[in-house]
Amino acid sequence: MKVTVFVSPKSTVLDPQGAAVEQAMKSLGHESVGGVRVGKTVTFEMEGSDSPESRDKLDKLCDGLLSNPVIEDFRYEITDG
Repeated sequence: MKVTVFVSPKSTVLDPQGAAVEQAMKSLGHESVGGVRVGKTVTFEMEGSDSPESRDKLDKLCDGLLSNPVIEDFRYEITDG
């Protein structure tokens, strides 16, 4: 199965990179944008199928390695690879 993990700063955490991107967008004439947050995406293949056990493993992997649980949130999508 193919897994795509999306990691982003928690809404309560300042995002200076997002603020810089937002300012750059506005300076290019895109005045209607706001609330820009910058995160990361990690994509990988994983053996097995979508099951509660594999989701438990993914939660531990994401929470312990791919994201910093103090300042980041994560979500993932699973597709047949």
